Amino acid sequence: MLNTIGVIGLGVMGRNLALNMASKGEQVAVYNYTRDLTDQLMETQSENKALHPYYELQEFVQSLQAPRKVFLMVTAGKPIDSVIELLTPLLEKGDIIMDGGNSHYEDTERRYDTLKEAGIHYIGMGISGGEVGALKGPSIMPGGDKEAYEQVAPIFTKIAAQVDNDPCCVYIGPKGAGHFVKMVHNGIEYADMQLIAEAYTFLRERLHLSVDEVADIFETWNEGELQSYLMEITADILRKKDDVTGLPIIDVILDKAGQKGTGKWTSMQAIDNGITSSIITESLFARYISALKEERVAASDVLVGPETDKQPLDKDVWIEYVRQALYMGKVCAYAQGFNQYKTTSELYDWNLPLKDIALIFRGGCIIRAQFLNVISQAYDKQPNLANLLLDPYFAEKLKNYQVGLRKVVCEGIFSGISFPCLSTSVTYYDGYRTGQSNANILQAQRDYFGAHTYERNDREGTFHTNWQ
Repeated sequence: MLNTIGVIGLGVMGRNLALNMASKGEQVAVYNYTRDLTDQLMETQSENKALHPYYELQEFVQSLQAPRKVFLMVTAGKPIDSVIELLTPLLEKGDIIMDGGNSHYEDTERRYDTLKEAGIHYIGMGISGGEVGALKGPSIMPGGDKEAYEQVAPIFTKIAAQVDNDPCCVYIGPKGAGHFVKMVHNGIEYADMQLIAEAYTFLRERLHLSVDEVADIFETWNEGELQSYLMEITADILRKKDDVTGLPIIDVILDKAGQKGTGKWTSMQAIDNGITSSIITESLFARYISALKEERVAASDVLVGPETDKQPLDKDVWIEYVRQALYMGKVCAYAQGFNQYKTTSELYDWNLPLKDIALIFRGGCIIRAQFLNVISQAYDKQPNLANLLLDPYFAEKLKNYQVGLRKVVCEGIFSGISFPCLSTSVTYYDGYRTGQSNANILQAQRDYFGAHTYERNDREGTFHTNWQ
């Protein structure tokens, strides 16, 4: 009997996705460039009759039903190109290659065009959920030819996370749209994580709460409108004690954050296309400055913060302010991310299904959160909604919560706490709601030194002033 799908790349994600497929009734061929990972998988799955190991790529391909469905979980970049180069001569017209890694969407578009000339379908498939999601059900974002997706959809809608009996998998759009949506998802993830970290910092450094007290607060918040996977795991993290010292493990983890590049890609794409992505970009810069650990330690002995008499704050009142600040910051970050989806969709004529994207983020993925239901409803009611901030539900929330955000940002800055994303959130909100900005000064300056011209607010046309 031929296999229904083949998985190439048996690292943690590839391994778990293969196991997920096998558990859902698929006959899965597995292959890895080095046989050690194949052997490790089969040692633990010797009784699994749905997994079939192969050690030669040609035999792997020949074991697949036509049209062959080959799923790649290989490191993004040149390794993907190398595997495709080896695979292509072994495949036939109508076969389907799927890339489930974090490939840049422009690389996906290039590969799509190249393989299309050979008659082979290529699907860029964004996948979020980490190793647990891969095994139990991730959020899946496929992009490419819709007819090719429909051939693999029965497999991927089964292995995806399920919310209210709906799979967290939907056709995203043509060519690189799936990987683009995953890229911006990761940018939103960066911002969400940084906002939570800033809320944690205020609670500990300004309200002087213990780690366990903050964990209690986060658990309480996770039962309400801030409910999300990231809130849930952060509370768990704060509960964890270090086996060596007995201290909260958060207090022994070095404060240097890593990143894999998708947040940077999100910011660069936004900048290249004139899209406001300031909160996501500040979360990226926060990681960059965190990496300067030695410099920061040295600077702490030289540079001084504000010399203020920090008066005690009413903890109950300020905990609520922090909750409001975090909620508003998250809404602003998601608004920027979904605006990047909307603007890019219009730029490339992708017709991205924004309401469906919000729905598939509700399960499996890292940024799954309760208010994604509200985001989906917003785009369902107004498909051409210019910005989430303008949705009546969110506009009312921000009207009520902006006081909390403003107070926390002002008190934090006054106390010398770095708030890159919370402060950018309130700046973005105020900038977007300002009908008359200070950009007229900038245009006048540009015209003065460079004769770049300007428009007027009282008549049509382009104008230049002889300033001297």
